[in-house]
Amino acid sequence: MSSKIDYKEINKLIRLMEEKNLSHFEMEVEGLKIKIGRDLSSASASEPAPALEVSKDTEAKSSNETLEAAPQEGKNDLYYITSPMVGTFYSAPDPSSPPFVEIGDSVKKNQTLCIIEAMKLMNEIESEVDGVLMKIFIENGKPVEYGQRLFAIQPVS
Repeated sequence: MSSKIDYKEINKLIRLMEEKNLSHFEMEVEGLKIKIGRDLSSASASEPAPALEVSKDTEAKSSNETLEAAPQEGKNDLYYITSPMVGTFYSAPDPSSPPFVEIGDSVKKNQTLCIIEAMKLMNEIESEVDGVLMKIFIENGKPVEYGQRLFAIQPVS
């Protein structure tokens, strides 16, 4: 392994952690130090979360809900988008720009919702569905864990 690491290599390490059911991984090669951790208490040992989870659910299961919009009448199925990595959550491309999305915004599939900074790499997180942004689970500039919920989107039919 060279002294540089890319996003694909990080994902390989995360998948290895899932396969081996590890909660913590550290590696140092030629001055490059990598530390990855995850909370096994919230993940099922028999069914680890995928790198980018978009799941259909009818209720939020997070106590960290910070922002939300009222569901539309007759619709309560939400899609949850989770963090594919450990890093820092940024709601805008830079501190002087407006956020990518806000509660109540219509979002399109492949639209950028936020950026996760991991190891000095800026990774755009995109919507997997068309819909209305109902919840934002994390505040700008706060650390995120692998698999942590970022957004809830009410899909449009």
